[in-house]
Amino acid sequence: ILFDFNEPGKIDLEAFMNKNFHFNVHLNRFAYLSGRSLATFKRDFQKIFQQAPGNWLLNKRLQEAYYLIKQGKSPSEVYLGVGFEDLSHFSFSFKKKFGVVPSSVFSK
Repeated sequence: ILFDFNEPGKIDLEAFMNKNFHFNVHLNRFAYLSGRSLATFKRDFQKIFQQAPGNWLLNKRLQEAYYLIKQGKSPSEVYLGVGFEDLSHFSFSFKKKFGVVPSSVFSK
């Protein structure tokens, strides 16, 4: 009772990432903000999500973008809000994952 045996400074990684995935920051910044070194962040991330942080971030951002576009937002309104730096990279990644360009989803 007198001692907290949890690792100091570490926060719930799953909740943290689900809340903050849309911010466009480097993995080392996510690691720092979650109270971990980069190596520990990657190791803990792999245990929780069963995939590398970069892959998870890309997929999570694209899924959120798809949802927002289906809700009527244009791709140019969405890409920055889900963590992409430029529209061309967003469009390329979106087409690679879903097989269609974002504008075709928007126009449906």
